[in-house]
Amino acid sequence: MQADCSELELERAARTSVALDHLVELHDLGSMAYYHMGTGRVENEDALSSIILGNSLLNARGVPVAGEYEVKNAQAMKIMDSFGVGGSFTEYYAMDWRDDVVLMGHDGPGHLAIAEGKTKVRPLGVYQGKVGRGLSVEMSVKHGPVTLLSVIETGDGRLKFLLVEGQSEPGPVLEIGNTNSRYRFPCGARRFVNDWNSHGPAHHCAVGLGHVGHKIEKLGKLLGLETVRVG
Repeated sequence: MQADCSELELERAARTSVALDHLVELHDLGSMAYYHMGTGRVENEDALSSIILGNSLLNARGVPVAGEYEVKNAQAMKIMDSFGVGGSFTEYYAMDWRDDVVLMGHDGPGHLAIAEGKTKVRPLGVYQGKVGRGLSVEMSVKHGPVTLLSVIETGDGRLKFLLVEGQSEPGPVLEIGNTNSRYRFPCGARRFVNDWNSHGPAHHCAVGLGHVGHKIEKLGKLLGLETVRVG
């Protein structure tokens, strides 16, 4: 915990975390997605600006929480977590052409159980693109083999799985209170981005430890869902 985390923000985060635990218990939730945009309700702003630590703890306990009301990705996170490999909320945001890696991460809750080293709690003056301020979680996904999973809704309303296997590698990342990692794929950064997006996924996906594409493919067969592997 950084020294500049105020007692007030720690108390707010703790109070909201306890409330989230009660919410999960009351409704027997196995996963959750949330979203809030706007101003005008002080209670909502207070909850949403102190929600990240509690959601990160829920992720680590097997109750995946997806921001931006990304319900499909909450289920991708749940699938990965059910395999025991994590399932952290992530999106691609930059590419390092020189090192041929894709930088991926997300503001908000991370999956503490798959962090590389200790997770850092740090205060932010403003959240990325959102109303609010408060404590955030900064971490990288553990270095080594990883699998990314996206649950896609097709144009005719069906669901399918999209997956890729790669490596989480050490190297410079943005230190901005988010989950940030560097991923290398066998096909290279350029082809990964082109091939991945050709299937029309949402910009979010779930990342877990290890190469578990074969498990996702078996699950797809059991559920009668098309499964596409890129990379």
